[in-house]
Amino acid sequence: MTFSDYGFVGETKMSEELDLTEYCGLYCPDCIRYKSKAAYLAKALLDELKETGFECYAELKSSSVKQLNRVKQLEHYEECCEVLQAIVTLQCNTPCRIGRGCPTFSCSILDCCKSKGFAGCWQCDTFESCEQLKPLETIHGVCVKGNLRWIKELGLEQWAKNNRYKSYIWQQEI
Repeated sequence: MTFSDYGFVGETKMSEELDLTEYCGLYCPDCIRYKSKAAYLAKALLDELKETGFECYAELKSSSVKQLNRVKQLEHYEECCEVLQAIVTLQCNTPCRIGRGCPTFSCSILDCCKSKGFAGCWQCDTFESCEQLKPLETIHGVCVKGNLRWIKELGLEQWAKNNRYKSYIWQQEI
């Protein structure tokens, strides 16, 4: 489903941009998970470590009494692999609007919008006090509701053309 399905038309590039705008007002390319090079590299590193038998090497090197401290850190090899695997699982290649939701969790916001026939929360009169948006404040601060206000005021096409709120707290501090 694309925004043209909701009556929004425009250039193909604009349609693609709008498809990246989620029901909650977040913008996929702002997300560290979206088409993450880090996830791809973490997977490649895990594959390489497995192929070379690095686990045995790390165990031998970290257990040696005479090793330097930096090699001694290999005792944390398993934890390192767990973190790399977590990074791999964060990979997201399809926006929720196109992929029918987030691959790692069920989104009540998406379900709510669809049940009401909304293209997004900005069409709902109660988004300012919506309990479903509150959990997003932890990592998005005020930008979710800020984006929703902008979209409601400007319309999707104008919002997509303008600078949006950066969607993540760590982006705001850069």
